[in-house]
Amino acid sequence: MAEDPFENLRLLLMQDVLPVGLAMVERARQGGANKLVEAFKDSKDPLQDLRVEGETAARSLRDRLDQVSPGLGNPVVSVKVAVDEEVSNNHEIEDEESLLAILCRIEGRLEELEAYIEAQNVDSVASSDRSI
Repeated sequence: MAEDPFENLRLLLMQDVLPVGLAMVERARQGGANKLVEAFKDSKDPLQDLRVEGETAARSLRDRLDQVSPGLGNPVVSVKVAVDEEVSNNHEIEDEESLLAILCRIEGRLEELEAYIEAQNVDSVASSDRSI
């Protein structure tokens, strides 16, 4: 998670509190307080059940928030990337050697093609001289 306490709070609200709250509102809307109380009486982990129950609605709301401002609903989580220079340099050397080998092979084939074309031109000139 982010090191900013406000960002941590926002992530907590978006990922944990929002789905639970939306599930509770939906239960209260459908069956009133009795349906809401059932969630806490009938379950060993009511918050997790409500979180799962409200996740679809929360995802939809987060997507709509992202349409207003990207990253508002579905927070962009920052990551730290480090590159090991030694490993990177070894790959560059291998890539360079591979590239040189491929370029040498291409150069050889181009020389063969030029020789073939030149031989075809010589043959066509020689055959046209014979026909005269």
